[in-house]
Amino acid sequence: MNICASGTFPRFYRGSFRKRGANIALILFAPIFLIKNAILIPETNQLDCRVLREIKNRETDKLMNKKTKIQIEYLINCSPKVLFNRLSTPSGLAEWFAEDVSVSGKEFVFHWDGSEQSAEITLYKENKLIRFNWKEEHEVYFEFRITQHELTGEVSLIVVDFTNEEEKNETIDLWNTQIADLKHVVGS
Repeated sequence: MNICASGTFPRFYRGSFRKRGANIALILFAPIFLIKNAILIPETNQLDCRVLREIKNRETDKLMNKKTKIQIEYLINCSPKVLFNRLSTPSGLAEWFAEDVSVSGKEFVFHWDGSEQSAEITLYKENKLIRFNWKEEHEVYFEFRITQHELTGEVSLIVVDFTNEEEKNETIDLWNTQIADLKHVVGS
């Protein structure tokens, strides 16, 4: 039985190839079971390598694009209301986060050094929480959460963001710089 037009099994696949009844089992990076009718070409009994390459590419993309969630907490010496204004309005964000910020409905456009990125507000609790989802990466967001300690009254800003594992330290350093600018703006 030929597996591909070349007659060999693609080298990027590891594991076993067995035909039993109507199923073909392939082990790629993790076990994936493919149904005979979806992959096997009935007339020639050959495996369609284009479908396998597409599956391999999707799995590789998922592994390459996997982001790590980071959460950083900062003490801010100001009221939650003043802080939230700097986190949730275009004018407030333009003071410390981006060079310029424009808004249309729930969509914010952030401008940096001639480039821009769009994000949409997906979670909003006045004076408590705001989350922006990036338009280009639907599952990736950044979030600002404000907490106030009940006994001491200290205000904390918790920043949640996502980054690639190899860029984690640079992302934390960037947030440290950004939040230092924010503290300067609010007089903290």
